[in-house]
Amino acid sequence: MSKPAPQQRLNCEPLKKLIREVPDFPKKGILFYDITTLLKDKLGLAMLIDALSEHYLTAGIDLVLGMEARGFIFGPAVAYRLNAGFVPLRKPGKLPAATAKFDYALEYGTNTLEIHKDAIQKGQRVLIVDDLLATGGTAEATARLAHSLGAEIAGLGFVVELDFLKGRDKLEGYDVFSLLHYSE
Repeated sequence: MSKPAPQQRLNCEPLKKLIREVPDFPKKGILFYDITTLLKDKLGLAMLIDALSEHYLTAGIDLVLGMEARGFIFGPAVAYRLNAGFVPLRKPGKLPAATAKFDYALEYGTNTLEIHKDAIQKGQRVLIVDDLLATGGTAEATARLAHSLGAEIAGLGFVVELDFLKGRDKLEGYDVFSLLHYSE
């Protein structure tokens, strides 16, 4: 996969101050990074969308794919900035036309993603966008599903990456870009 030409990067570290850290959620011992406090800050949200989009401005993106549910927040805004279309990936039974699906394993069970079979034309360059890269399972499943429909994966963009969970390892060979990194 070719990477976009290097550009001047925005300093996104100030965005971390807008993310609320909630200890012991959803269970004891987990530190949850709550982005809702970032989303409600108009300057922070604008900076986030600009910085996430900037990495792919010269990548010739045709479609941005966003997974249910938080990929729906960022995907359309990034698609707008890149002059691209947006395609949602949903949980089973949510899309009205013929779908392709992909089942994948999670640390606590399994999950399934669906996409309309006609959502991607062979050879279209797609960018996969989501709020969080943790273990990488959902992102990997999305990339495999898109590839099965003929997409060329131009990259995967995330707001937050939990480096200690090594989700990036499942996405080897792809251009993976995350705005904010947490090491523990």
